[in-house]
Amino acid sequence: MFENAASRVVFILLLFLNVSLLNGQSPPEKPKLVKCRSPGKETFTCWWEPGTDGGLPTNYKLTYHQEGETLIHECPDYKTGGPNSCYFSKKHTSIWKMYVITVNAINQMGISSSDPLYVDVTYIVEPEPPANLTLELKHPEDRKPYLWIKWSPPTMTDVKSGWFIIQYEIRLKPEKATDWETHFTPKQTQLKIFNLYPGQKYLVQIRSKPDHGYWSEWSPESSIQIPNDFPVKDTSMWIFVAILSAVICLIMVWAVALKGYSMVTCILPPVPGPKIKGFDVHLLEISQPSRLVSMF
Repeated sequence: MFENAASRVVFILLLFLNVSLLNGQSPPEKPKLVKCRSPGKETFTCWWEPGTDGGLPTNYKLTYHQEGETLIHECPDYKTGGPNSCYFSKKHTSIWKMYVITVNAINQMGISSSDPLYVDVTYIVEPEPPANLTLELKHPEDRKPYLWIKWSPPTMTDVKSGWFIIQYEIRLKPEKATDWETHFTPKQTQLKIFNLYPGQKYLVQIRSKPDHGYWSEWSPESSIQIPNDFPVKDTSMWIFVAILSAVICLIMVWAVALKGYSMVTCILPPVPGPKIKGFDVHLLEISQPSRLVSMF
């Protein structure tokens, strides 16, 4: 009798399953963990992409445990990070420890779980873009004018404690240009740009990256108009070229002079003195022709 009852239950379940499949209902599709990101090693957030819901209301549950532990925890905050996310506050964040994270999709037809994601908070740091980007044209006396770019470190990244070594990438271009000019600066929060095109409106953006982690998003574009009378020639370069040219000319003149002296010496060599033993050259210079004849 028990076997008959069990057979009936199985039959009813199979019938229900067939009806559900005919109605387009099925277990949810396997979700996918997209990424986890920490703005500064103190908190982090993970996001996932849901699959199809199988035609039924589907709930998602993120679970995690630290490597080596057996106790399974559920996501502490599903709201702060936005839809399909889990936010880990300072209370739930530990560095130098591996998190094993999984997302489960659940509806009346069954459960589907994502592949596990292994996360070390130390290596998922992606800071916010640098803040307070400012642009200013400077005209110092007796020096070439320049564009002074200044900014502040990402607000949620603690650079004062020494946990991070932040590097920055700055890019700029004339408004109608297609290619960006890029500059890298480690640690510094300012940059001087020379050789700008007068009359152009320049667009500037900046992003940051820690020693371990990923580049931030680009900051919103800031712009500045370069005046038409903005000088662009680098006078120091021309002074260097002029001095170098003068030195080269002096070397060439000196070489030609030495070469010319050698040529004259070869063409018109000095007249050799007499080779007769006992002959007095001075006597030849002061003696009269009659005396020379009498000597012979």
